[in-house]
Amino acid sequence: MATHVEADHHGPPLANQSSRVDSRVLGMFLFIASEVMLFGAFFTAYFFVRVVNGIEWPTEGLHLPVYVAGVNTCILVTSSFTIHWALQSIKRDDRAGMKAGLVLTLALGFVFLLTQAREYSRIGFAPSDGAFGTIFYGLTGLHGAHVFVGLMLLTFATIRAFRGHYSAAHHHGVELPGIYRHFVDVMWIVVYTTIYIL
Repeated sequence: MATHVEADHHGPPLANQSSRVDSRVLGMFLFIASEVMLFGAFFTAYFFVRVVNGIEWPTEGLHLPVYVAGVNTCILVTSSFTIHWALQSIKRDDRAGMKAGLVLTLALGFVFLLTQAREYSRIGFAPSDGAFGTIFYGLTGLHGAHVFVGLMLLTFATIRAFRGHYSAAHHHGVELPGIYRHFVDVMWIVVYTTIYIL
């Protein structure tokens, strides 16, 4: 068996790889770890503004659209289920389920971003309106940028899915955007709870 594999392999020898974690999945987890640190820096600023300096949250006279953000949270959490459905479908060679899951995940992500843009247009304050405005737009905007990047990854995955590129044996093109989507969703729950609820 080993001789057959070596005969089929062309080019330099394969690098040593862990038998437990695929190198692509490990790379995504390491990237997400760096993203957690980025969000951590913003949450540190939030902590110093709100807790250490005791700035009123939200600033007097300003109101946060908690209900709209709550609906947006439901939309984003639902997208975690649809991308999971897409991945589980292709692992069973169910291409129709994978395509439906990817398209739904894309649609939910776009609805989230459009709702957030609408919220920004009606919220009544700007990033320049003191520390509160800066932190609010910094954290929610950083998260929105991550949702946008996730949508780009999902767009490429969806195009490839409709071209028949995935199978039960080769599904990393769906799995990696899915991992990223789960990270974005979990991070939004933290942002929503911290910024809008507490």
